[in-house]
Amino acid sequence: MNRAAPAPLRISTWLFVLLATACGSSGGADVGFVQVNGDPGAKDASVDAPQETPAPSSSADAGSDDVPSDASVETKLGPPYPIVLAHGFFGFEDFAGLDFVNYFYGVKETLFEKGEVHVYTPAVDPFNDSEKRGAQLAAHIEQILRETGHAKVNILGHSQGGLDARVVAHEHPDKVASVWTFATPHRGTPVADVVLKLTPSDRAQDLLDALVKLVGRPLWESIDGETSLATALHQFSKPGIEAFNAKYTDAPGVAYYSLTGRSQRSLALSDCQSKETPPFVADFKYETDPIDPLFAVFAAYLSSTELGGSPNDGLVRVKDAKWGTFLGCVPADHVDQIGHLFGDSPGLGNGWKYKTFYVELVKLIREKGY
Repeated sequence: MNRAAPAPLRISTWLFVLLATACGSSGGADVGFVQVNGDPGAKDASVDAPQETPAPSSSADAGSDDVPSDASVETKLGPPYPIVLAHGFFGFEDFAGLDFVNYFYGVKETLFEKGEVHVYTPAVDPFNDSEKRGAQLAAHIEQILRETGHAKVNILGHSQGGLDARVVAHEHPDKVASVWTFATPHRGTPVADVVLKLTPSDRAQDLLDALVKLVGRPLWESIDGETSLATALHQFSKPGIEAFNAKYTDAPGVAYYSLTGRSQRSLALSDCQSKETPPFVADFKYETDPIDPLFAVFAAYLSSTELGGSPNDGLVRVKDAKWGTFLGCVPADHVDQIGHLFGDSPGLGNGWKYKTFYVELVKLIREKGY
């Protein structure tokens, strides 16, 4: 690990990550959104930005050419469109008041340094299904479009954030140019089916929801009466995801791309093969990743003969993460993909760097004209 966290913080963080990941994916907190724009000194009063770089602003730069001078005049600016980073299950931007701990750890600051002036990290309900989270994400995007004057956004969703992105694209195709999903359980995860078997009764699931609200309220501002871990679990289950996919089909005119991770020192060459794999993914074709101990049990189950020995990132199988144009796999488990914990390396002998990955992915988005 590059930076050691205090022992109590690390232990408590792992406990809550374990609670969430045992239930199906990775995820979100309602702390507003942060835009990285041309004024690195500005700051949104509703958000304490991470301290790795000067705190970015959450409002559009009033001096930018991209912002309409008359708010009453509707503008339709074209590409390059704003980038929206959509967090997954259990996501956070300001974890338990610790402003240096965010979901996409240091990613928006890195993109800002590379010249991306419109990067947003909306926060939605940390524990709920993507129908509800998608509606919240859509509301944030409406605000982003009003502030920037752009006609559309590009959504880059990690884990459940990719499902949220698909909801927005389905419901508002005129506002989304492209959807890019990273380790998203488009076809669910068997982990959810297992957990639901352990809590089969409605009362048991009600107790699970009550526990999440009790323990989670001090950590996530968005937890409220509608928060439901059980609802999210049902969505990730086999019948739940089949219903989701039948309802939220791809929208005409919106481009869909997907990538995922592989771990357990697996190369997964055949499963990860794609004619569309870009160089920044292909360069790590023969790099392997040691699974984080947090995911060891889940990874072993997902790769078991019972499930066909499927390569996975510790939570999502490669075959379940494919959607639209598949771009291949990177050597990273489910938390390596977002730089956790606290920006540590993905593991001994693995040279893949998550910040470089996001920079190159956004470059690809721009090269494709979005």
